[in-house]
Amino acid sequence: MKINWHGVYPAVTTQFNQDDSINFASTAKMIDELINEGVHGIIVLGTVGENCSLNADEKRAVLSMAREVVGKRVPLISGVAETTTVNAVQFSKDAQAAGIDGLMVLPGMVYRSSEREAIHHYQQVARNTSLPIMIYNNPVTYGVDVSIEGMKVLAEETNIVSVKEATTDTRRITELFREFGDRFVVFGGVDDIALESLMLGATGWISGLTNVFPKESVAIYNLAKMGRYQEALEIWRWFLPLLRLDTIPTLVQCIKFAEQLAGRGVETVRAPRLTLTPDEKANVTKLYNEAIANRIDLTKFNLD
Repeated sequence: MKINWHGVYPAVTTQFNQDDSINFASTAKMIDELINEGVHGIIVLGTVGENCSLNADEKRAVLSMAREVVGKRVPLISGVAETTTVNAVQFSKDAQAAGIDGLMVLPGMVYRSSEREAIHHYQQVARNTSLPIMIYNNPVTYGVDVSIEGMKVLAEETNIVSVKEATTDTRRITELFREFGDRFVVFGGVDDIALESLMLGATGWISGLTNVFPKESVAIYNLAKMGRYQEALEIWRWFLPLLRLDTIPTLVQCIKFAEQLAGRGVETVRAPRLTLTPDEKANVTKLYNEAIANRIDLTKFNLD
C-alpha cells in the first residue's frame, strides 16, 4: 500500500468548554489555522487530543468535525486508543466509514500488554480495516516496545505502512531503515529529538508543540529535508526548551496552557487531568515568553 505521508503532523488538542463539553467550533478553528500555517497533516484523538477522556459518541463526533474541516487539503489521521482489541477494531471501522485517511494505533490502554499481545492487537485492527495504519511505538509511556523482530511480523500486514517511533532512542530509526528499507514510513514521535530523527531519515515529525508554533516547526522540517542543517539548528536551539514540555507526564496540560498563552486555545482539560499548578504555569509562561522575546525571523531562510 502506497501512501504520501511526510512532513509535520501536529497531534491536535481537543478543546473543551468550561462545563467540560467539547468546544467543536474552537477545535475546528484551531485545525483550520494549523493547515493554513503550513502543516502537512493532522492527527486527531491522540494522547494530546485526550482520546481516553472522550466517550465513544464524542470520538465519532470529533472525527466527523475534523473530516469536514480538513477536506482534502492534507491527510487526516485518527488515533486509536481503546481498552480492548474489540473496541479498537470497531473504532477503526467507524473511522473508515467517516472518511478518515489513516489510523495511528496505540496498544490496548490500561492493561500493559506484552509484545506478543500488542502485535496481536495491531494485527486484528489491520485485518478489519483497509485504512493505512501507523504503529505508535512508545514504550516509555505505554510499557511495551514493538522490537525490530516484532515489526517483521507486522510487516506481513500490507496496510501497516508506518511507524511513529517514540522509543527516545534515535538508533531505532536507523535499525528500521537497515532492516526494512522503505517498507515503512517512519515518523519521529518525540518533540525534543525531532531534528535528530529527521537527520537520520525520518519522513516526518508528529508533534505536540507544533500546536503552538506551527510555522517554526514546518521551517525546521523543510530546512532539514533540504540538508540545510545549520539553519535548521538555529531554529531548533530556540525551540528546544519548549519542546521539552512534550516529554513530561503533564505534556497535555503544558501544551494546552501554551496554546492559551498564544491565543490558540484554552487550558481546560478533563479529569483525572487537572490544569497546571501556579508554579507549573509560571515555568511554562517563562519558557513561552522567552521564546516570544527571542523569536527568529523565518523570512531570512528564504523558504518560499
